[in-house]
Amino acid sequence: MEKKYPLPPFTLETAKQKIQLAEDAWNSQNPEKVSLAYSENSEWRNRNVFVNGRKQIVDFLTNKWQTELNYKLKKEYWAHADDRIAVRFEYEYQNKEGRWFRAYGNENWEFDENGLMKKRYASINDLEIHESERRL
Repeated sequence: MEKKYPLPPFTLETAKQKIQLAEDAWNSQNPEKVSLAYSENSEWRNRNVFVNGRKQIVDFLTNKWQTELNYKLKKEYWAHADDRIAVRFEYEYQNKEGRWFRAYGNENWEFDENGLMKKRYASINDLEIHESERRL
C-alpha cells in the first residue's frame, strides 16, 4: 500500500510539513504529481465543482492550469486534529486575456491511515487585481 508521509495522527510539526508538501506540489503545476497525494477515490468540492478520484483530479487540474496562467500559491496552517488539517490560502494567476487575479480561500482536508488525502473541501473567492498589486 502506498504511503504519503507524514502520516496521521498529525502533530503541529507534521501538519505544517504536509501543508508545505501540498503547496510545493501545486506550485509544480503537474497534475499527475499532485494527484498522487490523494487516495484513489478521493472526494473534492472545489467551489461549485465536485471531483471524485485521481483521474478526475488530473483532468480538473489540467484544465485549471490551462486557464489560470502564471499560477503561484501560498498555503498557511489554520488548525489540525488527528487525521484532519485546515488551511487558508491565496494564489495569484493571470487569465488568457492577461488580467490578474488573487484567489483567497480555506480548505478542509481529511486523510486516510496511509497519509493520502481522502477528502478536500475548498471554498474560494477571486478578486481581480492590477499587476502592480501582486504579492506572490
